[in-house]
Amino acid sequence: MSLVAASCRPGLWTGSVDYRLPDELIAQHPAAERSQSRLMVVDRASGSIHHERFGDIGSHLAPGDRLVLNDTKVVRARLHGHRASGGHVEALVLALDERPSPVMYRSSKTLQDREIIYFDDGYSAIVRGPVVGGRARLDFGMDDLSSVLAAIGEVPLPPYIHRDGAPSSEDNERYQTVYASRDGSVAAPTAGLHFTAELLDALEARGVGASRLTLHVGPGTFTPIRDTMANHRMEAEYCEVSPVLVAAAARARACGGRVVAVGTTCVRALETAALGGALRPFAGPTNLFLRPGHRLLAVDALVTNLHLPGSTLLCLVMAFAGEALTRRAYEIAVEERYRFYSFGDAMLII
Repeated sequence: MSLVAASCRPGLWTGSVDYRLPDELIAQHPAAERSQSRLMVVDRASGSIHHERFGDIGSHLAPGDRLVLNDTKVVRARLHGHRASGGHVEALVLALDERPSPVMYRSSKTLQDREIIYFDDGYSAIVRGPVVGGRARLDFGMDDLSSVLAAIGEVPLPPYIHRDGAPSSEDNERYQTVYASRDGSVAAPTAGLHFTAELLDALEARGVGASRLTLHVGPGTFTPIRDTMANHRMEAEYCEVSPVLVAAAARARACGGRVVAVGTTCVRALETAALGGALRPFAGPTNLFLRPGHRLLAVDALVTNLHLPGSTLLCLVMAFAGEALTRRAYEIAVEERYRFYSFGDAMLII
């Protein structure tokens, strides 16, 4: 374990939440073992920053602390098809429970209302308008969407993870938390990717319990800020915070323990459920955008990855850790050659 002094990397920051990251620091593959990712430990009270391995996270958690995990499961939401002209169409299905299915798509030309898109294995869908801004709806007719995705869908790796061809079997396994159980996300809650079942069991044996909530990750999480933080509006995502979790969190805090959110999605769900001033059960859509200046009510510590510049996720981290400390941590992460983004390393902010 080592303490790193404050530093400043000239030219790293280009805006309040924008920075330049060397391409070679964008992780293209996960660590050989989940819990062998690096872990940067950031102490908000002292400003100290230490470097460890994720498997050692228990040394910073105490009996009575309560981990909160997002149990959403990434679905094989990416489809590749073609138009009658032969032009390629890539579609990302955004919701499993809506008909026709909302999608984000990429094609050399704008899709047309009532156009037919052809997929492998004899599947097809009719485009339903409006077709605006790379969005449309696909009508798969009598075909069950879950069956379509299971048959021909791909795990939707982020665009900064480059593959020659389809995602590998390793991708299919590692772009999923070990506790994922509820289908609904088109991106992984990546802070949870570092946990193994064995690590969770070891933490529980030390008195660190775990509770689950659900937030289905969609465009609300990964759409970048295109204007200003003040003007940005997040697209709603569905979340659930159960009475069981609320009671467990209350017990932990009553006994001096901390609520440790594993990932920014857990923070957003918890803070949505606490908007009335106290944590209460909640089920429904949330478009809560947490940014610097927001006082968090329901979270005492945060496990998170290193996020994209200009992202709402980086705004949330700054809201929790403070802008100056977050910037210093990111400067140090670049200097220490941490691996960034979904398959990258982690931070524990206490």
